[in-house]
Amino acid sequence: MELFPESVTKLWNEWELRALVLLSLFLQIVLILLGNRRKYIASNWVRIIIWLAYLAADWIAAVCIGVLSNENGDDNSSQPNSLIWAFWAPFLLLHLGGPDTITAYSLEDNELWLRHFLALVIQFGGTFYIFLRSWKSKLLNILAIPIFVAGLIKYGERTWVLRSASSEQFRDALLPRPDPGPNYPKFMDEYTSGKAEGYQVSIQQRGKTSRTVHSPPEGDILQQAYYFFETFKGLFADIILSSQRRKRSQSFFQGKHSEQVLEVTLKVAFEVVEIELGFMYDVLYTKATVTCSRWGSLLRSISLSFTISAFIAFLTIDRQEYSTIDVIITYLLLVGAIVLEIYAILVLLFSDWTKRWSSKNKNTAVQLIIKAISRFQLRFLFPTNQRWSKTMAQYNLIDFCLKPRPIKVRVLQKFHIYQIFEKYYHKNLAVFSEEMKKLIFEYLVEISKSASDIEAGKQLCTGRGDLVLLEKLGLSNNEDFSHSILLWHIATDLCYENDAEKNPDCKACKVLSDYMLYLLVMCPFMLPDGIGEIRYRDSCAEAKEFFKDRKHIKSRTQACKDLLRVSTEFPASQVKGDRSKSLLFDACRLAKSLQSREHKWELMRGVWVEMLCYAASQCRPNQHAKQLRRGGELLTHVWLLMAHLDVRENFQISQGNAKGGIIVS
Repeated sequence: MELFPESVTKLWNEWELRALVLLSLFLQIVLILLGNRRKYIASNWVRIIIWLAYLAADWIAAVCIGVLSNENGDDNSSQPNSLIWAFWAPFLLLHLGGPDTITAYSLEDNELWLRHFLALVIQFGGTFYIFLRSWKSKLLNILAIPIFVAGLIKYGERTWVLRSASSEQFRDALLPRPDPGPNYPKFMDEYTSGKAEGYQVSIQQRGKTSRTVHSPPEGDILQQAYYFFETFKGLFADIILSSQRRKRSQSFFQGKHSEQVLEVTLKVAFEVVEIELGFMYDVLYTKATVTCSRWGSLLRSISLSFTISAFIAFLTIDRQEYSTIDVIITYLLLVGAIVLEIYAILVLLFSDWTKRWSSKNKNTAVQLIIKAISRFQLRFLFPTNQRWSKTMAQYNLIDFCLKPRPIKVRVLQKFHIYQIFEKYYHKNLAVFSEEMKKLIFEYLVEISKSASDIEAGKQLCTGRGDLVLLEKLGLSNNEDFSHSILLWHIATDLCYENDAEKNPDCKACKVLSDYMLYLLVMCPFMLPDGIGEIRYRDSCAEAKEFFKDRKHIKSRTQACKDLLRVSTEFPASQVKGDRSKSLLFDACRLAKSLQSREHKWELMRGVWVEMLCYAASQCRPNQHAKQLRRGGELLTHVWLLMAHLDVRENFQISQGNAKGGIIVS
């Protein structure tokens, strides 16, 4: 008994290969259009679409090559359709090479470059087998050769870029050449022989020598950003930078001038950092390192010219013996390959890499081309000046406990992924405002100037809001970092809803509070280790229980007022012991103690900015790199800005590079 009717089976056999080839082309279009946009779009849906397209693209192309191999191995391989189908095989190599805008979906893909190299060898062998089996000494067979070369170039580029961006290769490329230093045996031989001959021999240092460190270029912000990118990209590989580089960066970013100049420096500082991180994203996740090189330009010219020549030649050959559908699909593959290649060139033309190159080399022709294309207002195709999302994710504990739950799906609950969907359902976005930039930048500049030595810098980096508490209230917090975040988040919410007037400090505290809780709940891997998830879940459970018993609570304002009415004469820990890690009513106690303070929002602002900077300094570099593909993360920008201002624990190495010389008298 047949599972499918004969007509369905016949239709599938006829359209299987055609559908797969068209799907492969469609996935390439999706990837080239959306691949680079995840750099500045924080939408979960965009990430899901790119993830599905990225995983499916290689699989579909590999399946197509397998189907083509079977078709050419059958007795029907001598039919005209089999010949034009075999012509499609090199296009699948092009598709396996992937678009320039995305080579790796995640950092882990770069580590699998050896697997991609093996796949390159296998898929190349498969397409070459198809090419040989279909050889009929016809013009169509000859036309496959330039496409074959173009596909091999594209696939080879992808494998090379993945290898270059892998952690081991990336770090090795940044390390300086091995330096054996002065010849110690020769030095000591001269010293010993001089002493043996009766001379008075002494050793004196000749002075310090070091590798040349150039100053940041004047004027063009792209040139300045690229200079700092080349200088600081070693941070992503856990490489400690020299004091010379540190001092040049610090003097540039501190802006020791008047208030008016500080505003200019504020704007420039954040723009330089976002351009740097844009360069870093391109290095880790795209083909920028190849396409922006001379060899890359040469290979791009070869692949594009070969594809165009194959298209022109296909227009001239006799196509009568082939199916009309197959001819149309072939046209789509040829035109699609050319259009995707041209689009990739245009994307490169609008990139910071090209703008920086044209500015450096005073290439007015490229600048005129960019201006001419910009007049067409094709912002969807070529979005300019967008390097990250410029948003701060927001997550609020009281909102989470008050809002109605999304519809529970039994299947999701069974596989324990309902909680994940529930968290994303309650996540919001806030714009990273100019006021927030000023708040963070002024704080970092102030502590950068006050940190006179390494130990002072370390002390400032390890502050978790404790320094502000110690200065203003004479208090300190010995609990882990998650305790501080959750305690101050709830207290900030209670104070915010209880204040009738919302001043700028009040709003800034609210945004930072919700952002830090988002990191605790959604990105715990970016924060120091602790029991944050347990504290959060216990606090949520207690809050839900509290609101459940009070049916009249319909809003956050009412919820906060009811929480503040609860008597907190005794600490909650004395009642609960170690049974629950909830901080709900400990936060109520803190909020009540803050209510009587005249400048409570100034105090809380200092606490939140200090906690933000502490979190940024404690996050591992590879976690910062991972966030670049998710629309960017404010924490990453703060981390790099702290590095530029020398507000880091592991940022300096000493200048012990003097040479010794022998003095004979």
